[in-house]
Amino acid sequence: MLRTLTLAAALLAPLAMADTLKAVFQVNSNDPKTMNIALNNINNTYQYFQAQGQDIDIELVAYGPGLHMFRKDTSPVSGRLEAMAMEIEGIQFSACNNTMKGMTKKEGKAPELIDETTVVPSGVVRLIELQNQGYAYIKP
Repeated sequence: MLRTLTLAAALLAPLAMADTLKAVFQVNSNDPKTMNIALNNINNTYQYFQAQGQDIDIELVAYGPGLHMFRKDTSPVSGRLEAMAMEIEGIQFSACNNTMKGMTKKEGKAPELIDETTVVPSGVVRLIELQNQGYAYIKP
């Protein structure tokens, strides 16, 4: 029998005893629709738990073609990211350095990222680290 959990149940089940819930969202596609779905998911998740009086730490990790999401010159969602950084306390945007190196080599210069972004050594490794720290993993 197939069981479906709500997003809230999926986040709460493994973290029922935690004071602060944790969720990591992944984007590895240069598709504006996917990027906007991820941002909608983040906003909806944050709003839901805020209404419940529950704190949640949220991180968005982008790598591969998804890194365009954080680039000043190619991001179709830079305005939304900047607004979310101001509206969602503690949200973190993490960009993959491996992808940055590849883009730098291909383009002859390092891509400039939006100010709210933190560069991490590897997007995939960051996802593993966060899941090991109890973060729920969401990929739109």
